[in-house]
Amino acid sequence: MAVTLGDVARHAGVSLATASRALNGSARTVGDALAARVRASADQLGYLPNAPAQALARASTATVGVLLHDIADPYFGAVARGATDAAADAGLLTMVLNTGGDPETELRCVRMLHAQRVRAIVLAGSGYTDPDATAAIDAALAGYRAEGGAVAAVTDHGGGYDTVLPDNRGGAAALTRALLAAGHRDFAVVAGPGRFRVSAERLAGVREALAERELTLDHEALEESEFSREGGRRATARLLRRGRPGVILAHSDICAVGVLAELRERGIGVPDGIAVAGFDDIPLAADLSPALTTVRMPMRRMGAEAIRLALRTAAEGPSDGVAGAADGGAAGGGAAGGGQADGLVGTGGQRAVRVLTLPVEPVLRATTGHPAAS
Repeated sequence: MAVTLGDVARHAGVSLATASRALNGSARTVGDALAARVRASADQLGYLPNAPAQALARASTATVGVLLHDIADPYFGAVARGATDAAADAGLLTMVLNTGGDPETELRCVRMLHAQRVRAIVLAGSGYTDPDATAAIDAALAGYRAEGGAVAAVTDHGGGYDTVLPDNRGGAAALTRALLAAGHRDFAVVAGPGRFRVSAERLAGVREALAERELTLDHEALEESEFSREGGRRATARLLRRGRPGVILAHSDICAVGVLAELRERGIGVPDGIAVAGFDDIPLAADLSPALTTVRMPMRRMGAEAIRLALRTAAEGPSDGVAGAADGGAAGGGAAGGGQADGLVGTGGQRAVRVLTLPVEPVLRATTGHPAAS
């Protein structure tokens, strides 16, 4: 049986990406000692380099790819704007692909971008909770990175990628604490789809803040919804069939628009009848009447920083998947602070992945009975 590049990587104790860079002549070089170790393993195992792979490793286009769930969603529009601006500053074009929040579509998009030899890929949508779907996407990205490509993620996609990490859990907890402090009780939640990691993070933040007051979120007070206006409407209708909460927390602003529409159609006043809050602070949120309480996410910055991380990795060579952490690493800390874990070193002298934690903050407006806020 022919010796593969993966066999060489395992023998040398490095990642597939590092082995490829050492043997295929990529411009994204590795250190002399590490390269010598990889070459020694290749010689010992009798590995024969693949000529087409060597050629691919030396070439890439002046294009970056950005994968997101729905460009029509203002949240993703803002993230994409930040990404395209940062790419343009680097003299690169941006290819934006919609996945519809479907992992199979995302997998096809990764393979398409790989075939197009884009310089870097940014995963701008949420990671998935399905381990099989995640493994398939990770495998496709590993093949892309083995040929010199770079990958960065927005939100948690697992430990193997440089990541821009907005504090989804901390933001949801901070908003819930602020509403509790203002006297709100009897919470209901329109959570995001269970297939997204972001949905679980935001819901965990709500539960955390309620638990601090010895309160719980009853099963009857929780509905899942797509991150869409219509999803928010349908989820609200289901909640109202079971009772009338004091406040509805929608885990995206677009969902919250649907919540408001359903309440308006039923003649229920906001905030006097039911208070409403969203998440993201899309530009529309402040212009609604009444203006929407929400959690402000630095959406443009998230897209821009992800591009910068990816391009930095493209210049240096991808990490070997040893996770580093900034300000506690994973989401779940407070809603303030944030910084970059840069140049961390993993096992065997390998650079760890970079994690840039970005702060978020609650913005209290009229839909929860607060004065107008900017």
